[in-house]
Amino acid sequence: MTGIPPLADYAARDTASRGRRYPEPPPNYRSEYQRDRDRIIHSTAFRRLMYKTQVFVYDEGDLYRTRLTHSLEVAQIARSVAVALGLNEPLTEAIALAHDLGHTPFGHAGQNALHQAMRDYGGFEHNLQSLRVVDELEEKYAEFPGLNLTFESREGILKHCSRENARQLGELGQRFIDGRQPGLEAQLANIADEIAYNNHDVDDGLRAGLISVNRLMETELFHEHCTAVKQRYPALTPRRLIHETVRRMINQLIGDLIEQSRANIAAAAPNSIETVRLLPGPLIGFSSMVGARSRELARFLRTRLYQHQQVRHANRKAARVVRTLFEIHFGDTAPLPETFLRAARQAETQQGKAGRARIVADYIAGMTDRYALREYRRLTGDTDTTPGLTGVA
Repeated sequence: MTGIPPLADYAARDTASRGRRYPEPPPNYRSEYQRDRDRIIHSTAFRRLMYKTQVFVYDEGDLYRTRLTHSLEVAQIARSVAVALGLNEPLTEAIALAHDLGHTPFGHAGQNALHQAMRDYGGFEHNLQSLRVVDELEEKYAEFPGLNLTFESREGILKHCSRENARQLGELGQRFIDGRQPGLEAQLANIADEIAYNNHDVDDGLRAGLISVNRLMETELFHEHCTAVKQRYPALTPRRLIHETVRRMINQLIGDLIEQSRANIAAAAPNSIETVRLLPGPLIGFSSMVGARSRELARFLRTRLYQHQQVRHANRKAARVVRTLFEIHFGDTAPLPETFLRAARQAETQQGKAGRARIVADYIAGMTDRYALREYRRLTGDTDTTPGLTGVA
């Protein structure tokens, strides 16, 4: 029986952390990154992920993924790889659990609609919103706003950022200006997200009947494993065939990710997280062959599932809900809950209409799917808003 490998030289370490925005005494009985993970799990935004869309809206069935189950699956994949590579497991888990905290209701359809509504006021991007949630919006502690996470957790949450936005983020945004890398734990959480949503969207898409096994056989990754399962278990039921195929796909991706990342790390030979940050490119990634297969699967899902006619119809309805909610609350902030109403008035005093718009966006982004639908119906009287059988990608 093998034990857990020791922390590698290139892993993030509590003792070398760049710290928190607001200084705190060190935690008792747990590490700094365990404290981050625990704060994320106990946050309001994390609980709301239970009723936020992954691909299929919350009330279409209790077997489809939500943002919460997706985040847990990302964390499970990321933790397994982190241990194999000698990375900091609690930090990896914290980043994985927090990566979608800023997502709007109705998945990417909601995000795109809110971005369009905010186009004259700085736009909207869910990575930045996730950071805003943990830095400012959570109201849990007496001595500071947000969750006051470590720099390393915040670095991992902010996967993408424009140079314009990066200039406003100080030390956290500097890597986007300088073209530097995040730590390996952040790199890993990003790839684990890709593995989870690609493969589990296959499962949900098949369950919903929007894609078929025959169509999926056009992709090399699915074809290889589905064919092998059929040959070994010819009498397997369709559901078990799908589960076994997806399980094998995930196993191949994880195994390849570990082996290729080990090779990349060995070649670069970083001796600290700071050395990792100075490298010209990421070290966590697939081999060229498996990476190509993963991208092919992603393209298939984009064209066959996310652009499916029924999904696009649902997207239009979801976008209308988000767009209308923004227009109503931006035009008249009085209906906002008291906390957001005070924040909107203060922000408008300091930043004008852009400040008011940002608080309205905060309010809408924090909504669950069902709360957004309920508020839309209450404010407009329009009941024709249920996205229907399919979800919103």
